[in-house]
Amino acid sequence: MPPLDEFARLDATAQADLVRTGQVKPLELVDAAITRVEALNPELNAVVTRQFDRAREQAQSPSLPQGPFRGVPFLLKDLGAHLAGDPVHSGMRVLKEIDRREPGETYFAAKVREAGLLTIGRSNTPELGLQPTTEPVSYGASHNPWNLGHSPGGSSGGAAAAVAAGLVPAAHASDGGGSIRIPANHCGLVGLKGSRGRNSFGPDVPERWAGFSCEGFVTRTVRDAAALADAVSGPMPGDPYSAPVPLRPFAEEVGADPGRLRIGILSAPPRGEIHSDCVTAVENAGRLLESLHHTVEPSAPAALFDEEPLRGFAVVVASSTAYALDAASEKIGREIGEQDVEPGTWLLATMGRSMSAADYIAAQTLNNQLARGLASWWEEGFDLLLTPTCAAPPSVLGSFAPTADNPMRGMTASFPYTVFASPFNVSGQPAISLPLHWNDEGLPIGIQLVAAYGREDLLVRVAAQLEQAQPWKDRRPPHHA
Repeated sequence: MPPLDEFARLDATAQADLVRTGQVKPLELVDAAITRVEALNPELNAVVTRQFDRAREQAQSPSLPQGPFRGVPFLLKDLGAHLAGDPVHSGMRVLKEIDRREPGETYFAAKVREAGLLTIGRSNTPELGLQPTTEPVSYGASHNPWNLGHSPGGSSGGAAAAVAAGLVPAAHASDGGGSIRIPANHCGLVGLKGSRGRNSFGPDVPERWAGFSCEGFVTRTVRDAAALADAVSGPMPGDPYSAPVPLRPFAEEVGADPGRLRIGILSAPPRGEIHSDCVTAVENAGRLLESLHHTVEPSAPAALFDEEPLRGFAVVVASSTAYALDAASEKIGREIGEQDVEPGTWLLATMGRSMSAADYIAAQTLNNQLARGLASWWEEGFDLLLTPTCAAPPSVLGSFAPTADNPMRGMTASFPYTVFASPFNVSGQPAISLPLHWNDEGLPIGIQLVAAYGREDLLVRVAAQLEQAQPWKDRRPPHHA
């Protein structure tokens, strides 16, 4: 059995194995994680609400579920997925001020609980999850453990910072335009975005951002990503749609032979510029895949280069932001005004309120056209698409801060971080970010693999193959437990 300070070096599967074999008790894992949070969170600001007493009580309860991750400490994100009584503020100052708590639990959070995971708190997120950095006015900036002056990404930045620093072995994340994959990219983690409908937003919410968004995790290892996906996958009553049922658990795909695959590689962004570090990362990954006997050739869906569908994505996000503020107004019992939210949030909501129902339907038509255009490339005989996860290295904190003359600065600065990610939120396809490269500054640079709809199994097989060929799990940032 490792000493307490060595728990920080174990992934969730290894920690669960210690509990299952009787080498440690759940309370020992929880107490060790709490000690790590208390020691490192002051410099990371990754955990914004603490639920230590509840976690300790549950760790000692005979009714702790006998799930695959029994006793493993965990964080839920301060956005969405909640257990009964959880403080959920969505990065909003107005919800923080009243300490808004949710009366019920989501299906996703219930499955997390049934898996045996013990939630010790909630992680930092930008207001309403709208930016690829985590610097909300409500809670302040989260810091990247690889370099505290840099962002850990967003919107699941607090989660990624916590996992990368060893506070917990895995954490809840969600992804509407890259918010699992971008933080994984920034923090040297695995970030798997599942297919649309792979897990449920119910019972209160049918979908988020017109189906662009999904729940998920950031992890250190592929095996954790696969097993956690198994734990929360599957349709629930009333879901508007669901992903195809996999032939076998995703965890069984780890180590399975993927065969010889045909992989398209895209090293230039569909629009805008790309940093040389990101080009190097994807080209190196292409050579590594070739060494594993896959065929890698320059190719990508032509639909990625069509600028018109970008308008469809923007309309959905703006309309959804307007709706989110209306929903938050109901929660606090008064109308939320411009002074209650960040400038970019208010401007997005204002844009959303100016749009008609016909505008929304037109936008969704564009989004569906993009989705069909992307999917058709896989029908040409390709198995996977390889891209950089982002077009730029992790940003310096403060790069997204709005100014008096440019309240949308945060949104416009987002482009290099979402350009490769968000199209596959529109199409609903599964994608994974893997930490295969670090630049000369010691910052992680991720690569993205994208599969056809419903083919997370193929992503897991290839990701595990890459992990074995070029291991990353023992790399530790300077700020680590």
